[in-house]
Amino acid sequence: MSTRTGRVAGLVALVTGAARGQGRSHAVRLAEEGADVIVVDVCADLPEVPYPLGTRADLEDTVAAVEEAGGTAIARVADVRDGAALREAVDDGVGALGRLDVVCANAGVNAPGPAHELSEETWQCVVDVDLSGTWRTVAASVPHLRAGGRGGSIVLTSSAAGLTGYANIAHYTAAKHGVNGLMKTLAQELAADRIRVNSVNPTQVDTPMIMNDPMYALFCPDLEHPGREDFAPVSQAMNALPVPWVEASDISDAVLFLASPESRYISGVALPVDAGVLVK
Repeated sequence: MSTRTGRVAGLVALVTGAARGQGRSHAVRLAEEGADVIVVDVCADLPEVPYPLGTRADLEDTVAAVEEAGGTAIARVADVRDGAALREAVDDGVGALGRLDVVCANAGVNAPGPAHELSEETWQCVVDVDLSGTWRTVAASVPHLRAGGRGGSIVLTSSAAGLTGYANIAHYTAAKHGVNGLMKTLAQELAADRIRVNSVNPTQVDTPMIMNDPMYALFCPDLEHPGREDFAPVSQAMNALPVPWVEASDISDAVLFLASPESRYISGVALPVDAGVLVK
């Protein structure tokens, strides 16, 4: 019997998009509070995404960080666009760790551009990863959650862009709105099994999805080669609180709360962690 303590002690969590960024942060935070973790990532670049994605070495670093936090990590490489590969990864992880209690459907990509200029391939890639990939993650996980008979918590990563509109990311905004709709439907469908479903909706987060040249150019179109320092004041002007962005750890704290018994009667909620970007 495990002697670990914490707010999710003894639980097993699945985290997609776990090679770096928010996914790694979620995996480590859950491990710090007593969980073991199945970490999944595509570990390859996608031609439609204009910035590098996580690598196998990054995923290995996530495993090392989870282990340093006291947890056990089972790592699998799978693309959330591939339902069969994703199911195999989840089944393998649950087989190794013996149960599944928490699902963090976190994998996501973005590729900015005006809606009418997006290629079919770019639109399909972003929607397939961000929305359909979220559904595939849940579909692969629910049988295990139900089999445990203990209930569970599913946390979907949406965005402030899932609760309002943003120019030049129509595919991302549509997908993240869809994630919130999916969350509400799942919360209804799974309530009888005591499986709670919620979403987190961040503002800009200091991760590679935001901190890259195409994103800087989107927010600073008047500058020839904008950088992080140019992006900061523009980003801060969007938030009500005087910060340009939040940290991945801020989102992880919200994920931990939604995964823990502290939120045992919270389901169907889209939780902004947004520095007030949605305040009107």
